[in-house]
Amino acid sequence: MKGHVLIFTYGCQMNDLDTQKMYTLLARDGWAPTETLARAGLIVLNTCSVRQKAYEKALSNIGRLRPYKRRNPSLVIVVTGCIAQQKGAEIMERMPHVDAVLGTHQLHRIAEVARSCAEGNGPVSDTEMSPCIPSLDIVPDRDFVSPPHRAYLNIMQGCDNCCSYCIVPSVRGRETSRSHAGILAEVREHAARGVKEIFLLGQNVNSYSGGASFPSLLREISAVGGISRIRFTTSHPKDMGPDLMACFADLEKLCSHIHLPFQSGSDAVLRRMNRSYTKQGYLGLISGLRSARPDISFSADVIVGFPGETGREYLQTIGLIEEVRFDLLYSFKYSPRPGTKAALMEDDVPPDEKNRRLSELQAIQKGITMENHRALVGGTFEVLVDGQSARNPDQVHGRTSRNTIVNFPGKPGLAGTFRNVKITRANPNSLTGERA
Repeated sequence: MKGHVLIFTYGCQMNDLDTQKMYTLLARDGWAPTETLARAGLIVLNTCSVRQKAYEKALSNIGRLRPYKRRNPSLVIVVTGCIAQQKGAEIMERMPHVDAVLGTHQLHRIAEVARSCAEGNGPVSDTEMSPCIPSLDIVPDRDFVSPPHRAYLNIMQGCDNCCSYCIVPSVRGRETSRSHAGILAEVREHAARGVKEIFLLGQNVNSYSGGASFPSLLREISAVGGISRIRFTTSHPKDMGPDLMACFADLEKLCSHIHLPFQSGSDAVLRRMNRSYTKQGYLGLISGLRSARPDISFSADVIVGFPGETGREYLQTIGLIEEVRFDLLYSFKYSPRPGTKAALMEDDVPPDEKNRRLSELQAIQKGITMENHRALVGGTFEVLVDGQSARNPDQVHGRTSRNTIVNFPGKPGLAGTFRNVKITRANPNSLTGERA
């Protein structure tokens, strides 16, 4: 055994999956995972730069590792992910205690690079991008898939949309899709392991182009025996066509939830964002999806305080939220991302006004979510149990097809099973129920 490895993960589900893959590759090369910082001989920081908060937290934590390196010069520190891709050599210059930087297309080299640095052959910096991304086809070992009944699959990486505020094309590259045959082979492998839910990931999954259309891929995955649920994220409204909507009508295994970012309810702001749809176009998609699957729930991303956003444009966003009545919103204050077109615009909405708009929007959404949850009280829903509730050892928690968290009495051994639960109470972020 080479020693113990600890990986810190920042950002989204795609980074969580990348971490599972890195643990897998490192375990195959002799590294054992640990949750103890002082025990680790290898520390990997899998970073995100899409949001300012995750960016700042990751950079701060990289700096905090400096005294650990002083006390233990043989400690290997590797930075991966979006910040590694974005900052590369700058990280090595500013933080000489870092041994290696691996960009988003070089994750497959983690074991090789860790071994080289442990043997004293650092520092290493590799942020090269290529049309082929080997890490997309890595299947995590079962020991690192959590929870074991849900499997996340990369079906594509990168984005061609070039929204003016978004750094993804710079740090993840242009769209690259896996072969649909490779995806289906992985789905079958997970089904043989006992996985119940498949979760497809990509920066823009519904632009998938790996030898089949995205709707066709969903239909093929739905035909795989043993798989009970299918989810996916993230979608771009411009690629939400009739064929994909029809999947929600036709495929029972496709969950009754979609994450469909709208970012702003103002057409003028959407044009400045380069989002390529209008408010009415977005509302038309919501209507079409509700026709296809009447019980569908919606979550989305929204930004307030984008350059030039007037009070009237902000109120148009509030109007859209009140009309759609999302179950969940991920809401953010605009922050310039270096290298994007929006970073060249005047960031002219004052910080206090951004804070006010965000607080007001979140309060409105909190009320809508609570009303949506109250409407579910008395109903019975099938819940896929994830495990023991964090706050109550006598309860378990899981998710409905609508992606709503439900807590109800049960033992941890129920994890990975389906249970019908009658909802007895609505909470701000979840539901409480009892076995039906």
